[in-house]
Amino acid sequence: MSSTATETLPAGTATITEERVEVSTDTGDHERFSHYADKEKITEAMVMGTPVTALCGKVWVPSRDPSRYPICPTCKEIFDDPEFFYDDEDAAGGEQ
Repeated sequence: MSSTATETLPAGTATITEERVEVSTDTGDHERFSHYADKEKITEAMVMGTPVTALCGKVWVPSRDPSRYPICPTCKEIFDDPEFFYDDEDAAGGEQ
């Protein structure tokens, strides 16, 4: 995203200033980890170049080999939590 502003100076000269605003998907220690996300969405994101959201909430465009990095501790904690994938049907004893 960018915007352009024109400043008029004396003697009929003008200066055009262009400001660029870059949108960052995320910063910080999240870059040092592999993250858990829906497999189909990761595949689509790698092909299309669109961002994907991990279980921990990190938003990024996958572009590297995840096996080269340790697993995000927050993603792992969420994935290992039996309550996370809890289905309301299971609470009622499944379909009857």
